[in-house]
Amino acid sequence: MTASSEGRDGTGNRKGAGGLCGGRVVIVTGAGRGLGRAHALAFAAEGARVVVNDLGVGPGGDGGSAGPARQVADEIVATGGEAVAHGGDIATAEGAESLVRTALESFGRLDTLVNNAGFLRDRMLVNLSEADWDAVIRVHLKGHFLPLRYAAEHWRAETKAGRAPVARVVNTSSGAGLLGSVGQGNYSAAKAGVVGLTLVAAAELGRYGIQVNAIAPAARTRMTERTFAGAMAAPEGGGFDAMAPENVSPLVVWLGSAASDGVTGRVFEAEAGRLTVMEGWRPGPTTDRGARWAPADAGEAVRKLLAEAEPPRPVYGAGQGGG
Repeated sequence: MTASSEGRDGTGNRKGAGGLCGGRVVIVTGAGRGLGRAHALAFAAEGARVVVNDLGVGPGGDGGSAGPARQVADEIVATGGEAVAHGGDIATAEGAESLVRTALESFGRLDTLVNNAGFLRDRMLVNLSEADWDAVIRVHLKGHFLPLRYAAEHWRAETKAGRAPVARVVNTSSGAGLLGSVGQGNYSAAKAGVVGLTLVAAAELGRYGIQVNAIAPAARTRMTERTFAGAMAAPEGGGFDAMAPENVSPLVVWLGSAASDGVTGRVFEAEAGRLTVMEGWRPGPTTDRGARWAPADAGEAVRKLLAEAEPPRPVYGAGQGGG
């Protein structure tokens, strides 16, 4: 699982390497299973050299094993690709810095970062402990920020040295972050934060040749199997598996490639064969009296505005009981 020493052209691709991401070096966090594994394999199939990061923890963040990351890296190598495993905790500065250093020491460069790592600790708000809140916010939000911060630091240095990168970051939000999800206050808050981080990073980092986008995927993984139960089961007897994680990866690979030039600061939903550009918060009906409102008058004005506004999409799970 070591890098080759082939020459490179000005696009960050290995000369003679095939595929959409030929020769690009890609980090995928949380790549030992589920969506991350699918992304890592898809990038490798398109010619990328992959750093496979995973702590190997359980669905709730418990335990830990180097096995899942190593298995995916070995799978890539067995099919003729190049990959290395990284088992560091990317929600720590030390782990995130070592993740970027692993890419540079193994392959001599870094082109794409896919932030995907995460786990769930679902509770209704009145039952949600501070520890479960902190753990989920940490892995999803801090675990996005720190790898992004160290990758961006490297790419900024490259730009200042006259080696402008063709850099890509793909963050992972969720429908829960866009709409909310009953029983997932911690997860919804973290994934909404990922969207905000994505928008700021796209605005700040474009000057260094870095594009930053986010996806809100829907697929069958360990994190979703309890939420969706049988609705996400693989079809019997073959046919299109609408909930396979592999359905999301083509968009991620394209966003992580040089071919996505000019696309930044966007959020996409990806589910089965459907891709959607999410348009986010935009101003709706408004009124301005040119002076301070009295509370009762403000309330009356708001009710008139709400009557003109589009109704919000429902929160996932709204109307269902819970304890």
